[in-house]
Amino acid sequence: MASLKELKGRITSVKSTQKITKAKQMVAAAKLRKAQAAAEAARPYSQRLESVVASLAAKVGVGGSPLLAGTGKDDVHLLVVANGDKGLAGAFNANIVKAALVKARELIAAGKTVKFFLIGRKGKAVIARTFPGLIIAQFDTTHVRAPGYDEAQAIAKQLTDLYEAGQFDVAHLFYSAFRSALAQIPTEQQIIPVKVPDTGVAASDATVEYEPDEEAILADLLPRNITIQIFKALLENMASEQGASMTAMDNATRNAGDLIKNLTIQYNRSRQAAITTELVEIIAGAEAL
Repeated sequence: MASLKELKGRITSVKSTQKITKAKQMVAAAKLRKAQAAAEAARPYSQRLESVVASLAAKVGVGGSPLLAGTGKDDVHLLVVANGDKGLAGAFNANIVKAALVKARELIAAGKTVKFFLIGRKGKAVIARTFPGLIIAQFDTTHVRAPGYDEAQAIAKQLTDLYEAGQFDVAHLFYSAFRSALAQIPTEQQIIPVKVPDTGVAASDATVEYEPDEEAILADLLPRNITIQIFKALLENMASEQGASMTAMDNATRNAGDLIKNLTIQYNRSRQAAITTELVEIIAGAEAL
């Protein structure tokens, strides 16, 4: 049984940890409001941009750009895994990596070649251990406080360069879609070639005239669309990370409180037992005299 001094030290240590987790919970809650607002504001724009690209593609045809038509092959798949750089966020990073690993195993089982492009550093250890040698690039986000549009643009440029160099045929983006502080959904999205949704609008039905022509506009919008989809994923990740962190720290604070109660009960019982033993010894000594 632990001594009274050890129990008192453990109680003090757990109380200090509880203060830290409570502070981190409050910080995450404050950051969550701003991150959630940014993620929700980006969704309509990204969806509208996709619909504009779909409308133009319906008129021009997918053969007008490699980012639409693809390489003509489906052999090499690049999995772009967007993770955070910090821990203490529950299963936020693990769930994104898990979704990417499941997809990688499915592709390998189908006879495809898989490569990884990492955003952030948290998922690297697991992916490198599970699929050694398949990480071809990593975008470092530790130098920025919060990845923004400039980082999304740099990532999109790097992916486009790899695509034009023939490093892969299809790119899939993995991130965590924010639903609430309690729910973050690991999400997969094909970003190269751009997966144009079926709008049901044929080229002959289009009545909008574009200036400059559709090909020029599409050539400008396709790289921008990739950037916007990556930017949306980064914003969703930031909101999801803060939500997961707030929930994890709240659970840690509650668990610390329960542990303090149990240790306090154990301390009081040990102290009472020690007092009772001393009294018995004193009474026994007095009777012996």
